[in-house]
Formats: sequence, C-alpha cells, structure tokens
Amino acid sequence: MKKILFWFRNARPTALPQSLLPAALAFCMASNVDGFSLLLGVVAVIGVIAVHLGMNLLDDYFDYKVKGAEYRDRMQHRGMRARISKCPYLKSGQATMSQLLVACTVFGGIALAAGTVIYLFRGNMILLIAGLTALLGVSYSGAPLRLSYHGLGEILIGIMFGPMLMAGVYYSACGTLDYPVFFISIPVGLLVANIVYTHSIMDFEPDREVGKRTLAVLLNNKKKMLACLLALLLTAFGLVTGGVASGYLSVYHLFTLLLLPMAAGLFYLMIEFVRNPSRTFTPRFWMGYMGDWERIRSIGIDWFMIRWLIARNLLAFFCLILIIISLL
Repeated sequence: MKKILFWFRNARPTALPQSLLPAALAFCMASNVDGFSLLLGVVAVIGVIAVHLGMNLLDDYFDYKVKGAEYRDRMQHRGMRARISKCPYLKSGQATMSQLLVACTVFGGIALAAGTVIYLFRGNMILLIAGLTALLGVSYSGAPLRLSYHGLGEILIGIMFGPMLMAGVYYSACGTLDYPVFFISIPVGLLVANIVYTHSIMDFEPDREVGKRTLAVLLNNKKKMLACLLALLLTAFGLVTGGVASGYLSVYHLFTLLLLPMAAGLFYLMIEFVRNPSRTFTPRFWMGYMGDWERIRSIGIDWFMIRWLIARNLLAFFCLILIIISLL
C-alpha cells in the first residue's frame, strides 16, 4: 500500500481534474443515449485516470533522462525564477529510473486492461481512439518526436484531454458519437490547453534556458503570449455560444458564460505576472479551491500555484456546469 501511495503522489494527482472532469462530463452526456452502459463507462473513466497518471510519470522519465532533475535548482541559484525541481523522488534517491519505468508500465497495464474490456464490447473504434491517444501521449516528451519540446505540447494536450478523451469515454459508454460531444469537447480541450499554456508562460525563462520550446518560448514575446492566452479563453466560450446559436447545444449551455469573470481574473493575474512577477496575491472565493495554501506559500511557489490553480478550477467549474446541464 505504501508503494501505491508513493507512486500515486508522485504522479501529480493534483492535475487529475483536467482529465477526470472531462471524462465525467462525457460519461454524463452518454447516460442520456440509448445503449448506455454504466459498467463500460466506469471502466473507461478508470482507464483515463490510469493513462493520465502514467503519462505524468512517463513525462518525468523522459525529462529526467534528457535534462536531469537539478536544472530548476540551477536556475534558482542564478537568480532566475523557477519552481521547485522536478522529479524530487529521483533526485533524493527514493526511487530509481528503473522503478519509475516499472510504475509507468503498471499504470499503462491498468489502462490496457480497461481498453481490452471496452474493445470486447465496442469493437475497433476504441482501438483507433486508444491507439492514437497512446501514440500522442508517448510523443509528448518521448523520442523521436518530443512534441512538447517543439511548441506543440499545449496543442497536443488540448486534443488528448478534449476531443480524444471525451470521444473515447462517450463511445465506450454508449457505443456511438454525436454532434454535442464534439461541440463540447473542443472548448473543454482549449481550457485544458489553457492550464498547460498558463504553466508555460510562467516557466518561460527556465524552459528557454534548457532548450524546451514551449509555445511561450516560440512566441518569445510577452505581449504575444498574453494575446494567445486571451484568444484561448475567448475561443472556448465563443464555441459554446456558437453551438447554442447553431442549435447543436441547448440554451442552458450559456450558463458557462457565468465563468467569464473568473477567466478575466486569470487573465489579469497573468498580465500582472508579466509586469511584476514578484507581486503576490491572496486567494479569493471566486478562484475556487486552492488546497493547503499555507504549505504552498511556505515553500515559495504561491506565485505559480495561484495562477495554475485558477486555470485548473476554471476548467473544473466549466465541466461541472455542463455535467449538471446534462443530468437535468
């Protein structure tokens, strides 16, 4: 049990809402369709969780193999603002690279078992979705493509955790694909990409230093970074509005527009980060759940986490509103 908890904690479960909530949304949307299977839907969600945690660990494996775990410490020692070092469990000697690879394999095995069960009932479409998702997941930071090192990481995450994930869970649960799930999955994917992109703006300097070409590094201009962030947010909400106007979504989906002030708050905090990175902010109720804030502040990453958590919570509230609508 201790080993399970050890690897679960190191697989960054804090990020699970960005996969679990889109999966839950697709599950709830599928529950209204003839042929819905509660069992297959639950199996699909379990598979999504396993894939996400396994991908996080695999990203650690490839990043450590290429750059090591100390580069962020070196950035901090040189006065560059960077978060705490990645893969602390490797750096401290609590685990080896071989053990990390075994943990990745275990999570992958759970996902494979879930996919096999679904395939037996739903057929070849699941093989296509799961196979493409696995290929993209490995290629995120793995050779030879290493897409996250060439400015494609945010786009890739948006596709995987939006359209690919939601289509996979939806099809697993009800055996078909419909227009509403596509209209919803794209803005969901954009809001997931927004989490990663917000992250990359704040990690712009250390990423550029170590040669990791995120979208922020490719833009290499603070005004362009902010313009791209604004475009991501506006497009996500604009697509929902367009879906309602075209008749593919119900008017109730416009309740998601209630989150526009939260999106504006995130954009403001990112503007302030670009202008004055050292300025600190105190969590407010509209920002959503912030976890153990005293601990976050004590280890000096509050400047990063307040923005990252707002981006995560924006996605969470967006999905929760749509889940409620789908269940009415």
